[in-house]
Amino acid sequence: MKTAYPDEDQLFDEAVDLMIRLRSDPDNSVTLETIQRWRQRGPEYERAWSEAAEIGGMAGKVLGEERQAGPAMTRRKLLAAAPLLAGALAGGSYLAARSFGPHADFASAAAEFRDVTLADGSRATLGPDSAIALNMTEGKRGVSLLQGMAYFDVKEDAGRPFSVRADSLTASATGAAFEIGDNADFLTLSVGRGDVTATGPWSEAGSGLSLAAGEWLNFDGKASVATGERDPAQVAAWREGLVVAEKEPVSAVVARIARWRHGRVVMLSPWLGRQKVSGVFDLRDPVLALEAAVQPYGGRVREVSPLLAVVSLI
Repeated sequence: MKTAYPDEDQLFDEAVDLMIRLRSDPDNSVTLETIQRWRQRGPEYERAWSEAAEIGGMAGKVLGEERQAGPAMTRRKLLAAAPLLAGALAGGSYLAARSFGPHADFASAAAEFRDVTLADGSRATLGPDSAIALNMTEGKRGVSLLQGMAYFDVKEDAGRPFSVRADSLTASATGAAFEIGDNADFLTLSVGRGDVTATGPWSEAGSGLSLAAGEWLNFDGKASVATGERDPAQVAAWREGLVVAEKEPVSAVVARIARWRHGRVVMLSPWLGRQKVSGVFDLRDPVLALEAAVQPYGGRVREVSPLLAVVSLI
């Protein structure tokens, strides 16, 4: 049975769109009437509007602080705060969005793990705010990672390989244990036991990269592939409350940590999101972990409300 999810994210997106229209033309009577009618549809609409308004106010504050520290900020740049938020929603800086839709067979909530025994006897552990869809047949064992991260302990079956696809990255094994993740469009794979073959856009026809226990692969979804080694005990360390990063974009690390925090995390600086960071981050306090990930580049985390945090340059 497919899992149904509330449409609170759609309401929030609609509220942000209305906020952008209002900022672009604050005296437009049609826009004002549209917003008023939209908010009156019910309490959930009013909550979405209040949250979008909080983000809009915080964006103005952040831009004002950055103006004092950097080049002159024009009115045009100030008005760009609203499109910036829309870009965050569409371009990956709007992090930890609950958007896996109706196609998930199994899913987890924020700050929640979920253990699943699959039909073939393999086991999957979903990280927080993650979802998978299954395609199990007599001839193949297929899983799609729709969002987040998951750890798979694959039951040996040489005649029926087990494959997991995360966007353009596919991991295949006949019997192994590995972690695969998709955070802010940054794909990761690391092997805890056995051998795994990784294929993607970089692969030649019929070939892939073979990874053994302790080896990992990072892929930016375009052309850049990095590989390395770590202690196999660190694979899927998030199960023990730790995030381990190896020269990963700040946006990807923030997106991963944000899954331990209820609510939304918005990153306002694309430049900050592109910088690389390595380290081990303690998830017992997700806000402190977020701060540790962004501070090397002058980033700052502001908690606007229990359901909203904003990451920006100081």
